[in-house]
Amino acid sequence: MLYDLLRPLLFAFDPETAHTISLSTLQQLQNLGLLSGHSYACKPRKIMGLNFPNPVGLAAGLDKNGAYIDALAKLGFGFIEVGTVTPRPQPGNPRPRLFRLTQAQAIINRMGFNNHGVDHLIENIKRSNFQGILGINIGKNFDTPVDQAGEDYLICLRKTYRYASYVTINISSPNTRNLRQLQNTTELDRLLHLLKTEQIKLSNQYGKYTPLVIKIAPDLDSSQLEAIARLLMKHQIDGVIATNTTISRQNLEHLPFVDEAGGLSGAPLKSLSTEVIRKLHTLLQETIPIIGVGGIMSAEDATEKTAAGANLIQIYTGLIYHGPDLIRQSVAAICTPTHHD
Repeated sequence: MLYDLLRPLLFAFDPETAHTISLSTLQQLQNLGLLSGHSYACKPRKIMGLNFPNPVGLAAGLDKNGAYIDALAKLGFGFIEVGTVTPRPQPGNPRPRLFRLTQAQAIINRMGFNNHGVDHLIENIKRSNFQGILGINIGKNFDTPVDQAGEDYLICLRKTYRYASYVTINISSPNTRNLRQLQNTTELDRLLHLLKTEQIKLSNQYGKYTPLVIKIAPDLDSSQLEAIARLLMKHQIDGVIATNTTISRQNLEHLPFVDEAGGLSGAPLKSLSTEVIRKLHTLLQETIPIIGVGGIMSAEDATEKTAAGANLIQIYTGLIYHGPDLIRQSVAAICTPTHHD
């Protein structure tokens, strides 16, 4: 309700400035003890060996450096994912790199993994008091050749492993050149083998099993999805996030900013993402849990994702357009099935 009043004010700023203001304000409220904190009741579900208090999570990208974990936790998420983080700090792409397509309830971003580096993220996590489920999303530096990407993921996996509830391997952002190549069969097979081998070593080293999750693009055809599903099962990957942002601009040609390069999120991504979830659910036969993300703007959208086969969901752009109430509405919709006579 309050967010309905605040949104016009925030939308008066350019999107990146509004993003900074929102997070800073949330942090100030947290510092002053004015964030009461919500925990939305739901039967906990065990996924990937982790007990999720509710199935609605925050997608990666909102808190890239893990600087706002405690404040964001007060909004009632069942889990939080931070990142994407890279081995070395990098500024990302030049501004402007974030664009609102307000009429379509969408955003185009070409941030380019702007972050302060994995070591900075770890320091922020150590300072946090968050006891809930924390996903850490990792990527490669923009200047690391794609054939050496595995080394970047290994660096980040080793550093984040003991602090993460699960680690997400981001191979699907459209904003790091050639990154999506890592979804090709040969490259993905090699990368998953490398990471799974390291996961086993780290599990022995720390006496803790941290699940590995792969985040994929919505712009994959059926044969590519089949190949990815086979590899996820072959390497016993613990989960899959479907999906990242899209490079498609279908039915949006008339809108301002539509020609800007970057990944599109929000309402127009919904059906594309849901279709990938539906196909994956069939291919994986419930052997690997699916986290559904992409275009969840309402409680109905949340239930659509779970009906398609998602075990958990994540929101981001919906939060920007509809505020934190979307979390409560989505939890209520997923946790309380409606009965039709």
